[in-house]
Amino acid sequence: MSVILVTGSSRGIGAATRQSLAARGVTVIGHSTRGRAGDEGGIEIAADFTDPAAPQMLWEQALEAGGGRIDALVNNAGLFEASRLERSDIEWLDAWEDTLRINLTAAAQLSRLAVLHWLDGDAGEDGVRGRLVHVASRAAYRGDSPTHWHYAAAKGGMVAMHKTIARAYANMGVLSYAITPGFTDTSMAGDYLESRGGPGLLADIPLGRVAEPEEIASIAAFCALDAPASMTGAVIDANGASFVR
Repeated sequence: MSVILVTGSSRGIGAATRQSLAARGVTVIGHSTRGRAGDEGGIEIAADFTDPAAPQMLWEQALEAGGGRIDALVNNAGLFEASRLERSDIEWLDAWEDTLRINLTAAAQLSRLAVLHWLDGDAGEDGVRGRLVHVASRAAYRGDSPTHWHYAAAKGGMVAMHKTIARAYANMGVLSYAITPGFTDTSMAGDYLESRGGPGLLADIPLGRVAEPEEIASIAAFCALDAPASMTGAVIDANGASFVR
């Protein structure tokens, strides 16, 4: 049975991913800022990623909960808050640093610990030691609104980090995949949609609707469990054709 750590698993894409993996018989170790008892397979560990020490503490607790084993890491935790250009210098910088820390630096810390853990262990019969799944964003390629420089920068950094990991460790059995959703029907995106005109934004999505969390979760579960090794380094778009490459 696989053991998978999913960050930001209390709601939205993370909660749907947790449910999708649990339905496959996976032992899921979840994460949220506060933590709670898990009811979708596995437990949920509290870790506040604004604290630089939190990712390592989460990893160590998750490894203990998994009996010394974690087979895949889904980097899903994120912060999506507007920051107006006209804010004070310190407010703008604080928002930038919080968003980069939660969306990128924490994911980098966890990815590093995961890669070190896997390289120290043995590969399975398929030659795979571990899998990383990074939930990035369409913003990594298309950019975002004028109040979301920080979010776009963080997600662009996540994609670049993912590609670097994939190229560096593929021949050692460490696989890396990234997903770049567009708007998804979560509470985080809901506030943004409303602030940007609500249904009017749908005109920019040829599919005519935003994605459901379960759709993104199905991709995450595929990457964490089934994606072939030759797909390592792939970035999978899921944005209703609102941005195509």
